[in-house]
Amino acid sequence: MSTKHPVVSVTGSSGAGTTFVKKAFEKIFDQKNLNVCVVEGDSFHKYERADMKVEVEKSRKAGKVLTHFAENANHFDKLEALFKQYGEDGTGQKRYYIHSDEEAVEHNARLGTDLNPGQFTPWEDIEVDTDIMFYEGLHGGVKTDNADVAGQVDLLVGVVPAVNIEWIQKIHRDTSERPYTPEQVTEIILDRMQDYVEFITPQFENTHINFHRIPLVDTSNPFSGQAVPAPEDSLVVTSVRIAGVDLQAVADKL
Repeated sequence: MSTKHPVVSVTGSSGAGTTFVKKAFEKIFDQKNLNVCVVEGDSFHKYERADMKVEVEKSRKAGKVLTHFAENANHFDKLEALFKQYGEDGTGQKRYYIHSDEEAVEHNARLGTDLNPGQFTPWEDIEVDTDIMFYEGLHGGVKTDNADVAGQVDLLVGVVPAVNIEWIQKIHRDTSERPYTPEQVTEIILDRMQDYVEFITPQFENTHINFHRIPLVDTSNPFSGQAVPAPEDSLVVTSVRIAGVDLQAVADKL
């Protein structure tokens, strides 16, 4: 961990709302005039889109579906190493996963490459003289027998809505912004369930802050096609665990 080169990580499942929290941090960084190195979580997946489809089909035939939540579909070791190196001297390497044609145009122009959506850019040195590293993705607080990403993070924030809200948000996002049907998204949720329990939820025991959104409206069937609950139809329970900080004393002064 580092005070000179701090690492901030926002972690949560697919559809949890980490992008919303990311935007809030971006406003803070902008107000403080900080030079930020942004790391995208999906850039540490192991497989490009076409290769992942092949691996998924192979694993399905073997009886255990490979998912993007799982350790063997990601480079946890490289993510841990990046956080550690950045904390020590502010250096490291990162890459990007290309989601869209627009991103492909941007990165190809920058790098002189001919990459398509679903591919990774080459690894490259991060920007020099950055003030802070900011990660947003699925595994920013993961800890396994092989890698301790959480141990290299200075501020770890978990975004963990009630699971029915999470699923409603994921179905809505993947059917409106990505080429999936509700049935396909439901199948993805089911395929990921074991890895969700093994690799996603344990992270929220490692966090310093958790934002837990709970509904005030009926979300009992998230697969019914209902709209995402509006902000006024939910509450956010905030849990803070920071050693050496007396939260009650802080609250008493407010």
